[in-house]
Amino acid sequence: MKEITPALLERFRTQEAARRELRTLQAAMAKTELKELAFVPAAAAKLNGDFTIELKTRGVTYQQKSGRCWLYAVLNILRERISETCKLDKFELSANYLSFYDKLEKANNFLELVIENAGKPLNDRMMEYVLGGVGDGGYWDMATDLVKKYGVVPASVMPETWQSTHTEKFLKLLNSLLRKDAGKLRAVIAAGEDPQPVKEAMLEEVYRMECIAFGEPPKRFCFEYRDKDNEYHCVRELSGRTFYEQFVGDALDDYITVTNHPTHGLPMNLYYVFHYMGSMANRDVINLNLTLEEMEELTVRQLRDGEPVWFGCDAGAYGDRDKGVWDPDSLDWSGLMGGVDFDMSKGDRLEYHDSFATHAMIFVGVNFDEAGKPDRWKIENSWGEDVGKKGYFVCSEAYFREFVYEVIVRKKHLTDAQRALLEQPPVRIQPWEGDWL
Repeated sequence: MKEITPALLERFRTQEAARRELRTLQAAMAKTELKELAFVPAAAAKLNGDFTIELKTRGVTYQQKSGRCWLYAVLNILRERISETCKLDKFELSANYLSFYDKLEKANNFLELVIENAGKPLNDRMMEYVLGGVGDGGYWDMATDLVKKYGVVPASVMPETWQSTHTEKFLKLLNSLLRKDAGKLRAVIAAGEDPQPVKEAMLEEVYRMECIAFGEPPKRFCFEYRDKDNEYHCVRELSGRTFYEQFVGDALDDYITVTNHPTHGLPMNLYYVFHYMGSMANRDVINLNLTLEEMEELTVRQLRDGEPVWFGCDAGAYGDRDKGVWDPDSLDWSGLMGGVDFDMSKGDRLEYHDSFATHAMIFVGVNFDEAGKPDRWKIENSWGEDVGKKGYFVCSEAYFREFVYEVIVRKKHLTDAQRALLEQPPVRIQPWEGDWL
């Protein structure tokens, strides 16, 4: 292994001293945030304007300091159906309710994976993956599994708490408890004892912690509202499940996750599955890997059909939170850094862990250029109304192509060839392979 030598450093100094722009860029960065310096107003201005297809939604939500974007995106889609059914101009479902059960199910899955892999050493790849712990994040399939099991409730029935909107410390405590419990379970199994009664006692402690931090989910509630005609309605003795069945009533199994992961490990036209750390026990994340063109066409079809599209993207790539823009041309990182080239192919960014889906939102509009091709996309975010354009964002076609990794579409929009792929047994990949997709 070669070290950095004085001669090498001197060569660097000589070469960089010849760059006339270096001192100007250095002076600018000394007192200004990088994103503000890299922003290109003329490029961002091209994303202004209306959209060829634009769906009405009932208000922007705010996940605050929590990683529950994926839940908000699903709930915001379901909210639209409830609003139509009940003739409401504004409505919100409780993310706290589903998040409570999400953490309980993740804890159970963690402990079940510890039991399943109790005979493996702690430095085994699977055990290292499990002991990485649980978080706020998740996938569409995880959210729909929760909805199908527990239903949904209005936000007024189980409102947010400070802890539900600021989850970092709670998750640290939860993971500390789970890792301690992992050691106990491995000892119980090594002694030849039944681990399930021990696991259930551990889950009760998790349940207790959640009740204290987030409040206990309601078993029964009354749904009272006035519709846009000012007519009063009251439906009593509802559970989360019966509320979902009565006011949504749509089978979430009608959807499929379509990914675009152009990597060597995941060929196109691949129907694949993995068991994620955050999943329920005995539940999987199921995806269909298609070309970018196919993923985009399916997204357009669903928007044309009048339905928003849940999607996962890299929110840290070429984004300006305050201005509500995601666009590679609107942030000139290369110019700001003296011409350094950061470009990688989409597949390389995934395989070298430079980019992956970090955030979930919903597409609610798309604009077409003179040739009828998409050139910008309207997004409903869950970062509140104080950012973007009152909570709505826009991304360019270039951003869609490079940094949108998955969309959720109804199976009816699939072509016959795409639908035929779902008739084949899915290919199972390792959970840590799916973890960064």
